[in-house]
Amino acid sequence: MANLTTQLGKPVTKTTLSDNIADQIVQLISKGNLRPGDRLPPERELCKQFGVGRSSLREAVRCLAIVGLLDVRVGDGTFVAPDGAKFMGTVFEWRIVTEQQDITSLLELRLALEAETAYHTAMRGTAEDVAALREIVEKMEDMVANRIKFSALDAQFHLTIARASQNKLMFDLLTLVRSQLERSLLKVLSLPGGGGDVAVKQHAAILEAIHRRDGEGAKDLMRAHIQYTLKNYKKHAQELI
Repeated sequence: MANLTTQLGKPVTKTTLSDNIADQIVQLISKGNLRPGDRLPPERELCKQFGVGRSSLREAVRCLAIVGLLDVRVGDGTFVAPDGAKFMGTVFEWRIVTEQQDITSLLELRLALEAETAYHTAMRGTAEDVAALREIVEKMEDMVANRIKFSALDAQFHLTIARASQNKLMFDLLTLVRSQLERSLLKVLSLPGGGGDVAVKQHAAILEAIHRRDGEGAKDLMRAHIQYTLKNYKKHAQELI
């Protein structure tokens, strides 16, 4: 068995002990420090290395065993699952969905993805896709005063474009952050210059470019829309604190 105790000794914070332990173990697996079939050090030794009690350690191990990264064998010890690597995607999805993501990072991710989805939707989208987008924009016009419903419609507009792009990977990535996306949209809508009237005009322009099958135009308009939101957020971010 590899000597892992020197790599497992980073102290954890007192607020989310089991989460921190799980994160450190996941990082060791993803970096290859812990390999399929490796046995973890005994529970007492791990508690000492992490500086935590047995209940926190056991909770972390239990969570990682549920998603298939660890294999707990009663009376024998805890091992990295032989096929644990295939569950790394599950862990990634879990962290994306559950962790509070930085708004700037979300907007930068969207900037990288959504200009392309707009382009491909203009090139590949159907008449039904355009009709669905037009219906969403019309509903957004009616919900400008209701930020909660408006932000949900805003997210739906972007996800509909991603689906219509016929690039499943891009759609899946944006779907992963949907809940985070709606929360960030709700916040930026409250900022000066980030109101619904501006968003409706920008979304309508993107829609018309898609309707014309103007791929480059749709891409440029989507990029400008998200860049505007990102710039406005950075300008007024302190007001959200």
